[in-house]
Amino acid sequence: MIDDVGWNDVGYHGSSISTPHMDTLAKEGTKLENYYVAHLCSPSRGMFLTGKHMIHLGMEGGIIMPFERKCLPVNEATIAQELKLKNYSTHAIGKWHVGYYKKACLPNNRGFDTFFGIIGGCADHYTHKNTHWWELYRNNISIAQEYQGHYSTDLYAREATNVIRNHDASKPMFMYLAFQAAHLPLQAPRKYIDMYSNIEDPDRRVYAAMVTCMDDAIGNVVDQLREAGLWNNTVLIVSTDNGGAKISGNNWPLKGSKASLWEGGVRGVAFVTSPFLADHVRGTSNHQLMHVTDWFPTMLHVAGVYSDVIKSMTLDGVNQWNTISENRQTERNDVLINLNVNRKVKHVHYEEPWLDNEHFDVRIKSALRLGNWKLLTGSQVYKLHACHGVACQYTSTDDMECHYTSTDDMGCQYTSTDDMISVHIY
Repeated sequence: MIDDVGWNDVGYHGSSISTPHMDTLAKEGTKLENYYVAHLCSPSRGMFLTGKHMIHLGMEGGIIMPFERKCLPVNEATIAQELKLKNYSTHAIGKWHVGYYKKACLPNNRGFDTFFGIIGGCADHYTHKNTHWWELYRNNISIAQEYQGHYSTDLYAREATNVIRNHDASKPMFMYLAFQAAHLPLQAPRKYIDMYSNIEDPDRRVYAAMVTCMDDAIGNVVDQLREAGLWNNTVLIVSTDNGGAKISGNNWPLKGSKASLWEGGVRGVAFVTSPFLADHVRGTSNHQLMHVTDWFPTMLHVAGVYSDVIKSMTLDGVNQWNTISENRQTERNDVLINLNVNRKVKHVHYEEPWLDNEHFDVRIKSALRLGNWKLLTGSQVYKLHACHGVACQYTSTDDMECHYTSTDDMGCQYTSTDDMISVHIY
């Protein structure tokens, strides 16, 4: 998992940021171009690990904060715990950020044999310290002081290659490698920053360096898989956790950024590369509707768990392996992006025709993708000078730039070409 990487922050989407390894891997696999994640870190990670939607994990409100007595519910099985039942070795490396207020919340108690990384959501990439404490742990022991001066991306890639090198090839392995880049603080090795001397904005320059450094790290991990003879039996999933942050990321041509429910905040960069993909799928872009919760049942299917067993689980995700590996029609027609009933517009200063309806309180912050439509309600991050209560439809699904038309009965005109809107009140 890559952190805070925006839609236009990878080379294969036309970015000026150099990502040759991800570009090559995506070209050898299939790019998931209609794939949704959460608007923030913790909920995306929780959904990935459990196959449950954030509204069922208590994470619809956002990230888990330092000192917060909250974590990924311990009664929810993680993908690592399920794969342990199939005799998998399981390893978590990098950013955890799904809670740590008690031991039961920590990775080693959530199905992972080993853990090396930060337990919270943010730390200095060199000192591995946040404003409160040392963040870097090996299993349950703080080791940050041993690694001061070592860049986080390099540390995580080195740990991953060591795990792969020492792995018993006769046993299956699941590795959850969650890079801390390109999350704040914006820091990168000097040699990568110097690559982008042409970028005037200092934040964007360092951010680009962080992404390229991470791209090299991904390349090193893949090289080690090949050297260890494991690549031909590997399914590699690369996914961002949310859109690029406003301060540094670039989500063009999508509207919005991290923390918003606009497309730029929740349509994620993702691709899958594997020898198990059908030949006609390699090098293609997949426009089937997918969600981050889908990885849980999909990975279980790949691991050989029977379909009836997966279906018996109370999951919000669906098995997308046939969609990914053969480009078959997805079982999804909708994605609930978020529903936060505790976040409502408090004051409406104009006459809103949809305010009094018997179906749904449109003051609630929510977003739903249904077929080629997207509905947003409540207050979004950005105030738009546009119609309120507008329902708009995709009229182009093949291009990254989508055009929308308003419904006739509402009498509004909306001509934006960089995002979808349905009901929006602020």
